[in-house]
Amino acid sequence: MDRHLLAALASRVAPALRIVQMVRQERLSALADQRIGHEMRVARLIQHTLLPKQTPQMPGWQILGHYQPAREVGGDFYDLIELRNGRLGVVIGDATGKGVPAALVMAAARGIVRATAPLMVSPGAVLQRANEFLLPTMPPGMFVTCLYAVVDPLDGSVVFANAGHNLPCLTGEGGVFEMQARGMPLGLMPDMEYEENFATIQPGERVLFYSDGLVEAHNSAREMFGVPRLIEILQDLPSEPDLINALLSSWRRFRGADSDQEDDMTLVVLQRSASLSQPVHRVALSSVAIPA
Repeated sequence: MDRHLLAALASRVAPALRIVQMVRQERLSALADQRIGHEMRVARLIQHTLLPKQTPQMPGWQILGHYQPAREVGGDFYDLIELRNGRLGVVIGDATGKGVPAALVMAAARGIVRATAPLMVSPGAVLQRANEFLLPTMPPGMFVTCLYAVVDPLDGSVVFANAGHNLPCLTGEGGVFEMQARGMPLGLMPDMEYEENFATIQPGERVLFYSDGLVEAHNSAREMFGVPRLIEILQDLPSEPDLINALLSSWRRFRGADSDQEDDMTLVVLQRSASLSQPVHRVALSSVAIPA
């Protein structure tokens, strides 16, 4: 009789115990998700502290930046470094991948470039030193694209070197020019050298630095936004006062309202006022020019 009673009770208690166990497991899982979510929010906050907190003041110039990770944290970065003699270092980069691994590599690359830039005049030498420091610690299958430009605000001259990053676009009365310089991404191969090139941002002209989250976005038909589309937009907006928001609007319309962001995106615009004195002759730009 007691055995039958115990069996009857067990048949009724067991489902309740399973429910209690399931509730407990869900609660533990929810607490873990909350902890992870909190840690990701902290990571995002830390990453944002690495971005420029204020724009360097250069009379006759406007500098705008936009950073938009695809997840809580990302692998893109940009920096504005005040150098000797009033010059400005502009850095933009992209660590492969997304999320925390890319963010960690991004932070290391950004720190190395920022520490090295004030010590070396040559942008190519800065990238070469960054490659040397990153190479021994780079995780397998990862690398960093990075472009570093030094701008003299007095005459608009720019010296730049490129470690496999998207080419900046210089927009002026003559059209849109891609500022070309060659070099392998950082952290891939030892003993790399980085080509330097020169340009001049004339009064009324501007340069767009960007990462591939802009041009490699896809729409619902799997068409890519692409560099030709970007150049066409820049041609159509030669004097747009808020170029970054105009580009973001075009990017959103192209992707559609229901599309997820595929990759991190960074935009930096460097604009020279049209009211300055005599223009300076431009040298060493890409041979490809798109007439306005």
